[in-house]
Amino acid sequence: MKKNEIFTIEITGMTAEGNGVGRTAEGMAVFVPLTAVGDVISCKIVKAAKSYAYGIIDKIITPSPHRTESNCPVSGKCGGCTFRHMSYSAELAVKDKLVRDAFLRLGGFEDVPFEEICGGEEDCYRNKAQYPVAEQNGKAVCGFYSKRSHRVVPFTECRLQPKIFGEITEECLRLANEKKIPAYNEENGSGVLRHIYIRRGFHSGEIMVCFVVKNKSRKTDFTDAAKIISDKFKDIKSVVMNINPQNTNVIMGTENITLFGSGEITDILCGKKITLSPMSFYQVNTAQAERLYRQGMEYAGLTGSETVLDLYCGAGTIGLSFSDRAEKIIGCEIVPEAIENAKRNAELNGVKNAEFYCGDAGEISQKLADEGTVPDIAVIDPPRKGCDKLTLDSLVRMSPERIVMISCNPATAARDAKYLSENGYCLKRARAFDLFPRTGHVETVVLMTKVQK
Repeated sequence: MKKNEIFTIEITGMTAEGNGVGRTAEGMAVFVPLTAVGDVISCKIVKAAKSYAYGIIDKIITPSPHRTESNCPVSGKCGGCTFRHMSYSAELAVKDKLVRDAFLRLGGFEDVPFEEICGGEEDCYRNKAQYPVAEQNGKAVCGFYSKRSHRVVPFTECRLQPKIFGEITEECLRLANEKKIPAYNEENGSGVLRHIYIRRGFHSGEIMVCFVVKNKSRKTDFTDAAKIISDKFKDIKSVVMNINPQNTNVIMGTENITLFGSGEITDILCGKKITLSPMSFYQVNTAQAERLYRQGMEYAGLTGSETVLDLYCGAGTIGLSFSDRAEKIIGCEIVPEAIENAKRNAELNGVKNAEFYCGDAGEISQKLADEGTVPDIAVIDPPRKGCDKLTLDSLVRMSPERIVMISCNPATAARDAKYLSENGYCLKRARAFDLFPRTGHVETVVLMTKVQK
């Protein structure tokens, strides 16, 4: 197979990245974006290796019954939405299969007791947006990165975000251009404004705007901009300037300067009042997160007498949502600002049975295990890379009766579940949750129970 070769192929499967998969007559796999199972297409090869190839649609010969017309003008260019070209029911089926396949192939679980995937609203569900800023044609623009690149596709009316996010972003861009604040250039490190970051409380409606900048050189201009946007948009309760001088793909720096308000906003999650700073982890889909946490609570089987260890606890949202049904909550998180938020959130809600520690999950787990801490239930919500061996080994040493794992990566969830299953635990229940409709991400909640000897 050669680059630019064109041939007919039927799409018979999907990858975790949202690419359709077809096979040539010789059995070679060809990955094609923006396709759906059942599509018969004329495919043009753009990259060929020995055992696989990547292609693009040259022409759709027979459309899949799952194919729909995209309702976003930039969905084919922007790297955000992966599945906007197919029906939502088909997307859910793809994600459900991806999770099940990961637990079969990577975890070796042949009879996983999976429950039906939980779907959510397709649009306007995100409570946070981080728009990269770039200079194009002499003006600052922002939008989203094109797939597999850092080329900004200018667009502020994303269907995944609330409409007001686009309105605020447009005003911020207008002010940046009016004040001639230069956009940051990743290639040479010049410029100032890197990202416009907006967060909104789903239930409270409170909005935070954060200007991510290279340095403090234009602080006066950003202070002026903070006053203008907060006067224009009354739901803005806080404006912050985050300083990130590093030449890195990491969006946020470590220093925050409050330009307006308190530097925080509040929201309600599972009946608990939550304070959020720019650095706090908070699930971007509040309605689905509440469903997910309720499922985790059901898996935990709380009766009111349990000690719950909440690893990777962020602002304490999971542990605090469990606190009314547990005797004690122990939370652990490596981000200091998030731990401060968690402590304040406990105070705000009158929660007296929660304590929080700042540090690496593995190191804190090991310390707790060395001290003889014996939680009845462990709740773990790790980053995409999953848990490290130290964390898992410490969990096994503490030997909780139940482990509830919430994961944004089916592959690492399956890997970690396999390790636990080899060390005294049994996978009892699992369910996929679509917290990120139209994108290639899917969340999973898993219940592991200790094998009784």
